[in-house]
Amino acid sequence: MSSTSVRVVARLIAKPDKVEAFKALMSGIVDPTRKESGCIRYELLQNQADPTDFTFVEEWASKAALDAHMQTPHITGALGKAGEMLGGAPDIRFYTTVR
Repeated sequence: MSSTSVRVVARLIAKPDKVEAFKALMSGIVDPTRKESGCIRYELLQNQADPTDFTFVEEWASKAALDAHMQTPHITGALGKAGEMLGGAPDIRFYTTVR
């Protein structure tokens, strides 16, 4: 793990009646993303107390790798479909390691 890597924590809330469809859509991008150049870590989590609450925990070798990821067909396609399934705006935060 590098201190120059970019960490992303992206929290997404699905509409209650769209949880299973959203989960399937988001699960479908995990494997192709993990194969991308520059992807160090890519996990999809679902909150045990609130099944509408999903979080991606990501680590990318560089901002360029993250930017390339955002342009891949599997991401642009999923984002195009996800909007109607979301219960609000995504909370996406970018981090670098301090120590």
